[in-house]
Amino acid sequence: MAGGGVIGVGGGDGRKPYPGNLTPYVTVTCIVAAMGGLIFGYDIGISGGVTTMTPFLQKFFRKVWEKKEADKSTNQYCQYDSQTLTMFTSSLYLAALLSSLVASTVTRRLGRKLSMLFGGLLFFAGALINGFAKAVWMLIVGRMLLGFGVGFANQSVPLYLSEMAPYKYRGALNIGFQLSITVGILIANVLNYFFAKIKGGWGWRLSLGGAMVPALIITVGSLVLPDTPNSMIERGQTEEARAKLKKIRGVDDVDEEFKDLVAASDASKLVQHPWTNLLQRKYRPHLTTAILIPFFQQLTGINVIMFYAPVLFNTIGFGDDASLMSAVITGIVNVGATLVSIYGVDKWGRRFLFLEGGVQMLICQAVVAACIGAKFGVSGNPGDLPKWYAITVVLFICIYVAGFAWSWGPLGWLVPSEIFPLEIRSAAQSVNVSVNMIFTFAVAQVFLSMLCHLKFGLFLFFAFFVVVMSIFVYYFLPETKGIPIEEMNQVWRSHWYWSRFVEEADYPNGGMEMSKGNHGPKNV
Repeated sequence: MAGGGVIGVGGGDGRKPYPGNLTPYVTVTCIVAAMGGLIFGYDIGISGGVTTMTPFLQKFFRKVWEKKEADKSTNQYCQYDSQTLTMFTSSLYLAALLSSLVASTVTRRLGRKLSMLFGGLLFFAGALINGFAKAVWMLIVGRMLLGFGVGFANQSVPLYLSEMAPYKYRGALNIGFQLSITVGILIANVLNYFFAKIKGGWGWRLSLGGAMVPALIITVGSLVLPDTPNSMIERGQTEEARAKLKKIRGVDDVDEEFKDLVAASDASKLVQHPWTNLLQRKYRPHLTTAILIPFFQQLTGINVIMFYAPVLFNTIGFGDDASLMSAVITGIVNVGATLVSIYGVDKWGRRFLFLEGGVQMLICQAVVAACIGAKFGVSGNPGDLPKWYAITVVLFICIYVAGFAWSWGPLGWLVPSEIFPLEIRSAAQSVNVSVNMIFTFAVAQVFLSMLCHLKFGLFLFFAFFVVVMSIFVYYFLPETKGIPIEEMNQVWRSHWYWSRFVEEADYPNGGMEMSKGNHGPKNV
């Protein structure tokens, strides 16, 4: 039996789903909010490119540069293996982990907007320090501040989007966050390509300092955005929330949805310690999903490509210019495939995209491992690489990136942000972001050492986890397409496995608008 329960909305009990339209107001609002993803994407793209720029390495990581120069004709797998260099990249994610825990309280008590504002300001400060860095310690301090900003933004933006969007369009609007991440990566790769050509060797300063631009976008955006009705109700602004709900839905008949939001808020206020509450048996499905989805997202191997795309292409035999251009190509594929996800997520469903993307990534990882293994072997000395070989590697990496970009990339942020009830939503989202950052940090920190020791087997290592996570999705992840966010507990109560943890009495408000005749698990 497949694990995805399918819930009907507005079915046999005669009740209708929440009325509302996709208004221009909410569309523009969600586009502005989604730009919070630019700061995360820009950083992912910029760091890998900067670490291949010779003037940057000569100034801050001279031993890495000397090793790279000395090893050109020998082991290509190990030329960038440096814990100090990887700490430059991965320190951001350790800081993001710490700040996401603080961001939970800010997001819950002061609103999603303020959390975005803090994220923008901290990221701006980090970009400024990195752009003017004179020593490694300044780079690390700047990266830590960037990380604090990412932690706040990644905590608040997905929640904001899920709460603002009409449930029928929640998937597409929420994936705007991932689209911004991919656009940020692409912009960073393009800038790295051109800045690396600046005479005098100071282009890396423009690359790192350029992060101030996306920081300003989210900072200004957070000042002009409205707060979500959920957050306003949670902070006692009930009548203002009703008026705001009418405006964002574009209809006057919001009583049904408003009543459920108020009921959810009342339940939320009874929870004094949301972190402790997360450990209750009835939240076992939510907590498991909040941990495993970001865990698997990072172990798809995508960060091998996105953090270190220029490094990786350089390592497998491309020149510096060619490696940066290859990173630009994967960035374009990333953006295009994310648009496919925006189109299809509310049509085809979350589970279909998860599973199709998993199969696609698995095949590509096997092919890339075979290609690199055939030419580099275990010695890491490929000799002369033919053009067809380079094209084949780039092609399959691009197909792999496309598979991730319309599945685990956007859905890794969408699904956790939409499945939590209001009383644990901020705390659970912090768990989601924290786990994401723990494993982003771990992968970034150990990847170059793993490449040096596992060689082409590294791709098979990540392929193993793609198999495991696809099995998890097939059996244990319910379909959440088309379910109002405050009715989401129905998907757990109808699931073949998770229903044993969720009692009907636990959610007196949950599922009142759902079809009573469609609660059994169905194969998808």
